[in-house]
Amino acid sequence: MIAPPDEKAEGAASPLRIPEEMLANTAFLLARLGYACKGRAFEEFEDAGFNPYSYSVLALLNEGERETQATIADALGVDRSQLVGILDALEERGLIERNRDPHDRRRHVVSLTAAGRRQLAEFRAIVQRINDEVLEPLDPAGRETLHGLLLQLAGHHDPRFLRS
Repeated sequence: MIAPPDEKAEGAASPLRIPEEMLANTAFLLARLGYACKGRAFEEFEDAGFNPYSYSVLALLNEGERETQATIADALGVDRSQLVGILDALEERGLIERNRDPHDRRRHVVSLTAAGRRQLAEFRAIVQRINDEVLEPLDPAGRETLHGLLLQLAGHHDPRFLRS
């Protein structure tokens, strides 16, 4: 659970409270929750010997092969040189395969292995656990509404979030 710091002070305003002005700012709240979620995700994935980028790559590959490593980097919004390191680590563990493109030997076609699919299932369990923890105060209808609104906002600012 993402726990707040202990508040021991009684009375008017606790020195540990977020200022009202900031509590009234939706973007601030989204950012703070985002930081907490990101920290939790990195912690959980590192405990499993990975990082959240590993999950992103496997989830993307599960939807089908991508033509190039550059396409994967662009789809995920990560630096291409950073992606090479992520792919190297996944390939060393037998979770992905990189093969030369028969039509262009300069490019690699990246695909998910059976072991990668099994690891993806474990990653999904981690993500679901974090999701349930963060959204615990919301009922199913509230979760669905929040998700729809976040998709709408994300799609407005980044077309990669738009559903086809």
